[in-house]
Amino acid sequence: MADSFFEVTWTDPVTQAKGYLVIDRLVRGISSGGLRMRAGCTLSEVRGLAQGMTLKEAMHYEDGARYVPLGGAKGGIDFDPYSPDAEQVLFRYLAAMKPLIAQRWTMGEDFGVRQDAVDRGIAAIGLTSSIEAAYQVIDDKAAADARMKTAFGSVVDGVKLDELVGGYGVAQAALAAMARLGLLPAETRAVVQGFGSMGGATARYLAQAGVRIVGIVDVHGVVANPAGLDVERLLLTRDATGGMDRSQLRDGDIQLPAEHWLSVSAHVLVPAAMSYCIDDSNQAEVQAKLIVEAANMPVLPDAEASLAARGVTVSPDFVANSATNAWWWWVFFGDIDGSAEQSFAKIADRMKTLSDNMFDYAEANGVTPREAALAVAAQRLALIDERF
Repeated sequence: MADSFFEVTWTDPVTQAKGYLVIDRLVRGISSGGLRMRAGCTLSEVRGLAQGMTLKEAMHYEDGARYVPLGGAKGGIDFDPYSPDAEQVLFRYLAAMKPLIAQRWTMGEDFGVRQDAVDRGIAAIGLTSSIEAAYQVIDDKAAADARMKTAFGSVVDGVKLDELVGGYGVAQAALAAMARLGLLPAETRAVVQGFGSMGGATARYLAQAGVRIVGIVDVHGVVANPAGLDVERLLLTRDATGGMDRSQLRDGDIQLPAEHWLSVSAHVLVPAAMSYCIDDSNQAEVQAKLIVEAANMPVLPDAEASLAARGVTVSPDFVANSATNAWWWWVFFGDIDGSAEQSFAKIADRMKTLSDNMFDYAEANGVTPREAALAVAAQRLALIDERF
């Protein structure tokens, strides 16, 4: 891809922690992408994520829709999110980026950062919303705010809607990919790595579709059962980090060390927690026929090439995990009203359509799904350029 439009490196005056913002592209003067915090975060990582956001936005271009995809951006802070100082570091970063958040960068939570903390920081620096820049391209602010209030106030089965839409989208992408590979849900086993909002919702909706969830990986290790785990029961035992209460496991549920997460036999693997977790050192352990990237950049390029050579299909992150970002904008711009019913219907329709577009192109041109998705995204970026 071309060079980023804008990059900045920030140094926290108190802790000396480094923070980064990369705006890969602007459309109508604005960009979209979350803010992550983790020890070891680098400018190169944030740049890659920002490029991924450009692709993720472009994939959801629909002619005639109210939501016009934004440019891609990403923020990152090299700091331990579990440190008692993390929130103050976050607030100082937001204060430094205030002019960009006000005018150019619509942002929200990502790995290691919670939206409620972002909202507190945004209020502390005198802004009204972390997506304030988007109000520049909307006609009816009150109507947009009402839809957002509906969306973020909706609760489904005891869980906030905004914590479900991302994983629901991943599940729909997985089911679409499974259909292309001839994998029937009732005959399919899956492992989900990560049991936070994204991984938990993915596991829930795959299980509801009939897929047997035989392994879940959390911060403490692996819980597995070849006969299938009781996902709903385990969801009720989660703590704030997505960790499961081992005292609530059933007979037949077994515990394995975290490093054995690829050893659980399954057809589908969903990395939903960490970037760069499948590389040359462990790709040979992958037993699945299908990897669905719920996390950002979990499979490194060399590993993906090796996986493709032995027939493992990868549904790339900028397709599979794109529903959260798109859902925000469908609600904000008015393509849906923010209700759970319209949200789930729109996500199901779009994720199947995007997946089918990708696989159709891959089959017609003899390329991998990622190469196909990149080509489709390039076509849509050209249309956006032409219009805006």
